[in-house]
Amino acid sequence: MYKGVEHVGIAVKNLDEAVRVYRDVLGFRLEGIQTLAERKLRIALFSTGGETQIELLESLDKDNTIAKFVETRGEGIHHFAVETDDIEASLENLKKSGAALIDEKPRAGAEGKQVAFIHPKSTKGVLLELVKK
Repeated sequence: MYKGVEHVGIAVKNLDEAVRVYRDVLGFRLEGIQTLAERKLRIALFSTGGETQIELLESLDKDNTIAKFVETRGEGIHHFAVETDDIEASLENLKKSGAALIDEKPRAGAEGKQVAFIHPKSTKGVLLELVKK
């Protein structure tokens, strides 16, 4: 059901500064920057040379989850995402297994993908995102 790690999400204070580090210092290829207005986020996607991307996330609102994460924990890894062929079936299986779902149904994510999040209390403190391309 799972196809592999789709991306790693990294919360940052300043997207433009972080882009310079990941592109100019680390040498990853910038795939694009976009604003997700409904989620009040700016994101930058990088190719790592393989199947897994790096997603940098900057909050556009002091009250959203990324802003709160950066305020309490600082910049760093926020979540990892796994790709699934059937996000609805994956959510149903996780729910039946006792996982706490943040999203009962998929919602729109970056690049037109469907996404849903699993609460960290069900995954040993790690926020897990399901992604269907």
